[in-house]
Amino acid sequence: MRRTLDLTVSESQLAVDALAEASGLPKQRIKDAMAKGACWWAQKGKQVRLRKAKRELKPGTRIQLFYDDQVLGLKPEQPDLLEDLGRYSLWYKPHGLLAQGSQWGDHCSLLRLAEVALSRPCYLVHRLDADAAGLMLVAHDSKAAGALSKLFSGRTVTKTYRATVTGQLNADDLIIDAPLDGKESVSRVTTLAIHPEENTTDVQVLIETGRKHQIRRHLAGIGHAIVGDRLYGSAHPSGLCLKAVQLQFVCPLTGKARNFSAPSRKTD
Repeated sequence: MRRTLDLTVSESQLAVDALAEASGLPKQRIKDAMAKGACWWAQKGKQVRLRKAKRELKPGTRIQLFYDDQVLGLKPEQPDLLEDLGRYSLWYKPHGLLAQGSQWGDHCSLLRLAEVALSRPCYLVHRLDADAAGLMLVAHDSKAAGALSKLFSGRTVTKTYRATVTGQLNADDLIIDAPLDGKESVSRVTTLAIHPEENTTDVQVLIETGRKHQIRRHLAGIGHAIVGDRLYGSAHPSGLCLKAVQLQFVCPLTGKARNFSAPSRKTD
C-alpha cells in the first residue's frame, strides 16, 4: 500500500494521534513510519523529518506522511565504520544501500544508519550509486560538510574504483573522454585481470570528473558494460560489480594528506 497524507491540524494533539485519525492506519504503523523517516514538517522554513510520535502539534501545524509499506518493510544491510575522525567519518557502503533517503523514508540509507550509530549529526558530502559498494565520507558538522563537499566538487579528490566488465578488455591507462550530458567527462581504465572462461575482465578505473553513472556509461559505451548493470547492460544475481576502493585528498580541515583504501576483504 502506498499513500500520501497532507494534514494541517485544527487543534492541539500528538503527531501520532493526528496521523492515525486522518489516515485510518494503526498507531503502531504510524510510529514505525515516523521512526523510519516517512513523516515531514516545517521547521524554521525548512522541511525536515518528524520522528517523535508524541510530539505535541499546535493548531495550524502542517505535517505530511509518505507511507509505502514495501519501502518501510525493507531491511538494510549494515555499513561498516572504517574510521572515525571526529568531524567526519569513513564508511564502507554495501551494495543496495542508499547514500541518503527519500521522502518515503531513510532507514535504508547510509546517512541515517551513520547518524544512529554515532549519535551525531550527519551530512552527505559526495555520492555513490545505490547499486555500487565502497568508500564514502560522512561529515558531522556543517562547516566540515561544506569544506569536504567543495573538495569533491572541485575535482581535487582522486577516486579509484574496481569493476568487472563483460568481454575481454586489454587496457593500459585507456582514457575514455566521451562527454556525458553535454559535459566534459574523463575516466581512465586499466586492466587488472582477464577471465577468458567467464568472458569477463577486472579493471581499475580512476575518474577525473563525477558525472551521473559516469563509469557505468563510459564502460558500456566502449562495449564492456559492468557485470550486473541492469541499466546499461544486463542484470546479474551478484548485482552490480562496481566498488569504490580508494579516496585520496588533502584534508581541508587539517591540511594533512589522506589516503583511504577499502579493506582487502571488501575488494576481493
